[in-house]
Amino acid sequence: MPIIRHAFRTLLLIGGAPLVILAQRTPDYEQPPISYSTSVAADAAARLQEKIDSGALRLEGGEREVLKGLLEFLHVPVDSQLLVFTKTSLQRGLIRPERPRAIYYSDSVYVGWVPGGLVEVAAIDPLLGPVFYAVDLRAGADRHRAVQRDPDCLRCHGGAFVRDIPGVFARSVFPDATGEPMLQLGTLVVEDDTPFSDRWGGWYVTGYTGQVHHRGNSIFTDEKGKPATRGADARPDKLDAYFDVERYLLPRSDVVSLLVFEHQTTMQNVLTRANQSARKMLAYQRSLQESFKEPFTDVPTYDSVKRVFASATQEIVDRLLFRNAAPLPGGVKGSSAFQASFSAAAKRSRNGDSLRDFELKDRIFKLRCSYLIYSQSFTELPIPLKTQVFRRLNEVLSGNDTDDRYAYLPHEEKTRILKVLVDTVPDFSTHVAAADQKSPDGTRS
Repeated sequence: MPIIRHAFRTLLLIGGAPLVILAQRTPDYEQPPISYSTSVAADAAARLQEKIDSGALRLEGGEREVLKGLLEFLHVPVDSQLLVFTKTSLQRGLIRPERPRAIYYSDSVYVGWVPGGLVEVAAIDPLLGPVFYAVDLRAGADRHRAVQRDPDCLRCHGGAFVRDIPGVFARSVFPDATGEPMLQLGTLVVEDDTPFSDRWGGWYVTGYTGQVHHRGNSIFTDEKGKPATRGADARPDKLDAYFDVERYLLPRSDVVSLLVFEHQTTMQNVLTRANQSARKMLAYQRSLQESFKEPFTDVPTYDSVKRVFASATQEIVDRLLFRNAAPLPGGVKGSSAFQASFSAAAKRSRNGDSLRDFELKDRIFKLRCSYLIYSQSFTELPIPLKTQVFRRLNEVLSGNDTDDRYAYLPHEEKTRILKVLVDTVPDFSTHVAAADQKSPDGTRS
């Protein structure tokens, strides 16, 4: 295919924030053993650059054609499209309710685009977390280096809104008629425990027919320090009443895709934080063992290391099992195309169950265990941490849990989830068996 004829540059803010420059110390993730900015990433965007460098990937056409080609190469489904109309990106000069910013995503890649503006890519590296790229695909041999990491994205994605890690996130704000967020009225990072009524300020939402209000599809005004809204009752299936949908790949911003997106960013940040904190503590333990001339081990030995591992294990298991996830109201229907696309990647147990099957009544999924247990971010957790997570999951799902922390899961659902994990996660049973032989501190159980 001929080479791309348009230039795109990206700085990704997924539902992000107006640019602010914050004075802060060098974050821990920029120091060993993480060394975020100086480490070579192994992610989909890095592979994209390799293909462009070799000449194996050459695209042409207008913005939409280039975008489609990038999504196809990165295996990001078009049906995931979300639209955000607030000026919460470095492309704020282009974004407004009449020209929203599109976001597309897979389990491990996020792509953003504004018509007439920039293409944005954030790809998940299993050790570093999200890595943010500037993409410039102009024609000509002098543009050989087309995909470059962009440190400017870390101004917001490097700890300003997600604690202590490079993170991905969605925000709910109160936008005025121009798309400007009225921050004096409040703002929040949306996670899967955020109440339904507080979500999607500044986002378009299609596919919801219920009676419970959310903040989507709405313009706000500041009435003596309190938000007043118009448009809150809107329940559109398409968005042609708001802007020219022909400029976009789809005429919708699907409610189910939004729900999945918010769970995924929540779970991804938990995995990034757990991975990096565990690696830092293992490096700390190794330095102590070296100082005390003790044998090296990656099993948590010191009390401080054990505490960090225990906390990370609890947080991972809580999020994997949707503990405290906000209930859904009736009327969540969404796009059948997105649901089919999302479910197509399902790994199924021998009895046909999957972690990607939708419920869409009081919760998103039929089985409340996150599909990101299959992600590289989870698979490449430090082995001692992953073993503890598997052991805890096995305790909860097999009915050997001693408290009621997960009592919201009925026995039948726990049994089905456990069957899915045994049948579809290759090392689950191996780690559980190993943990049954030894306790987390390395002593015999």
